[in-house]
Amino acid sequence: MYDDDVRPGRNDECWCGSGKKYKKCHLGFDERLEDARGQGYEVPPRSLLKSPADIEGIKKSAAINIGVLDYVAERIGEGISTAEIDRWVRDYTVEHGGVPADLNYEGYPYSVCTSIDDVVCHGMPSEDDVLRAGSIVNVDCSTILDGYYSDSSRMFCIGDVSEERLRLVEETRRAMEAGLADVKPWGFLGDVGAAVNEHAKRCGYSVVREFGGHGIGFGFHEDPFVSHVAEAGTGMVLVPGLVFTIEPMINAGAADIDMSDPNGWTVRTADGSDTAQWEVQAVVTDDGYELLSW
Repeated sequence: MYDDDVRPGRNDECWCGSGKKYKKCHLGFDERLEDARGQGYEVPPRSLLKSPADIEGIKKSAAINIGVLDYVAERIGEGISTAEIDRWVRDYTVEHGGVPADLNYEGYPYSVCTSIDDVVCHGMPSEDDVLRAGSIVNVDCSTILDGYYSDSSRMFCIGDVSEERLRLVEETRRAMEAGLADVKPWGFLGDVGAAVNEHAKRCGYSVVREFGGHGIGFGFHEDPFVSHVAEAGTGMVLVPGLVFTIEPMINAGAADIDMSDPNGWTVRTADGSDTAQWEVQAVVTDDGYELLSW
């Protein structure tokens, strides 16, 4: 078997939990993956693939995550501290039955990441960080509900921002959408990253290499790693049931980053240039993809 696990007999119940016989369910699917593995391609193990019931569980988690970001969108503005955003996220999530996945993850002490201007990712909320007109900020939150994880982030422009910053925010979103458009069953994960990178470079921007998207659903960060600078035709084969995020971090200047912040989390552009990020969570389907969180 392509994942080195036990293969059911033709008339046994399928491994996916559908209740159907293996020969009428995933036999052809598995043979196709075995063939891909035999040709040297990276294929996902069955443990990464989500069943229809799993997808419904992730959607319920995502409904809270989407609701959180909608709540933030209605209230964010000049004069709001990032600590206040953290309280919004925590309270909304808990009140709706979820758990903020960020909180206490590997020691991270907040429920959200708030990354302003030149902060690439993992900006830590603070009472001292008060949003001012002209800034751009990424709000990134994740939710656990009944053991299922969801994850997404959005950019927000505070007051009137410069044309340069507005363009960076808009084109970063378009780069993410370009990657999403290349999520196709039996395609390659590298196609997604190549589309993101091509759009960013066409705009005169650079893409952060060290951070990317990730598998998610049963855990916060699962395989595969989603590079946004990958080459087309490379990487894991995309198959129905595979869930991951697309979340390019795109810099107005060079791609180099600075990870020297004493807090051990916050990452900035090395040259002080502005940066932006959008994140969505998607599942590969039989005919393309379905957005789960945004």
